[in-house]
Amino acid sequence: MKPLTRRAEAAGTQQDARTERGPLYGARMWRQAGQLMLNLPLGIGGFVFTAVMLSVGLGLSVTVIGLPLLAAGLAGCRGLGALARRRARSAHGSGISEPEPVVRRRPGVTGFAIANLTDLLNWRSALYNVLLLPWGILSFTVTLVSVVVLWPVLPWVIRAEAAVDRILVESLLFPGALSERVRELEEDRGTVIDTAAADLRRIERDLHDGAQARLVALAMDLGMAKERLREVETPADMAAAASMVDNAHGEVKLALRELRDLARGIHPAVLTDRGLDAALSSVAARCTVPGGVRVNVELLGPDGVAERPDSAVEGIAYFTVSELLTNVSKHSGARSASVEVWRSDDQLMLLVQDDGRGGASAYPGGGLAGLAERVRAVDGVFLVESPEGGPTTVTVELPWRTRTARH
Repeated sequence: MKPLTRRAEAAGTQQDARTERGPLYGARMWRQAGQLMLNLPLGIGGFVFTAVMLSVGLGLSVTVIGLPLLAAGLAGCRGLGALARRRARSAHGSGISEPEPVVRRRPGVTGFAIANLTDLLNWRSALYNVLLLPWGILSFTVTLVSVVVLWPVLPWVIRAEAAVDRILVESLLFPGALSERVRELEEDRGTVIDTAAADLRRIERDLHDGAQARLVALAMDLGMAKERLREVETPADMAAAASMVDNAHGEVKLALRELRDLARGIHPAVLTDRGLDAALSSVAARCTVPGGVRVNVELLGPDGVAERPDSAVEGIAYFTVSELLTNVSKHSGARSASVEVWRSDDQLMLLVQDDGRGGASAYPGGGLAGLAERVRAVDGVFLVESPEGGPTTVTVELPWRTRTARH
């Protein structure tokens, strides 16, 4: 299990524990009791609606109106499922998310029918409405008897019933792992496309404003020097032509430097040739933190032999650390910083720390948010801990191999 996943799971467990604590006969218990007793009338209504709509729709499926009617019934079941999810979040603190709307790939009644008949969540919602009736009878009866007769153990009875109620909702009305994965992949695809477009615009801008402008100036200087050499008559003319050639030589060196910097920003040669250790040490050497940046890279495989992650992962790790150290230099006011990189099972772990003023956050549209999106695009995790006054710790978890490389 991933280290950050364990941390998130532990945080969720603590949150659940805090949620469950409180007065035994407090408002939360009574809210749960009310929701449990409400299961009966909602179960009756949901069962009747589901049974009528599905039986009529299936019975008329040989006619023109049968399948659209069945699809409408399933859409109604989905709506009742949404009500159940809201009740579970309100009463039981469930973290279940809302699913994406049903995707209609064809217009009109035919598209509506196909989309709703092929959606698995619709059918699971129908099953939930059927099961809610017997569960509603049981939960209503047990809750009512507990309130009247079993008062001393009422809180524990309510909690047990609430746990069953929550499990029923989350097992049947959750969007589903496949649909959630599809949504994540769609979001990741959009992030990758936006990032690639932004990088392309940056490269075009740097070429246009930097190296291209200098090469144009170089061509003009060489042209003037050429004309002056043709007209050399005095030592002064020779000195002027030599000065023009010197200026052109300076422009060549500046253009070469800018092209090298641009190439380093695309994918540095040291990363390809020597790996993360050398590449990150080079980045750390350029960081302007007074106390310097300590770099420790240990990428050992299960057999103790040094290995390298997938090249795409190496690139993301390099640019993430590079951007983080740039932020440390510009904004943190830190005296020292450190970079640690190691392998944990099938994960590449990055830890960047500084003793600056803190207060960093991945707010939407900010640089850290862009880094987080790039990391999440390869199923990574990006975590920022930066209280006011510091220190700042950024932990990044990346897969050792991308999905494409694994397959």
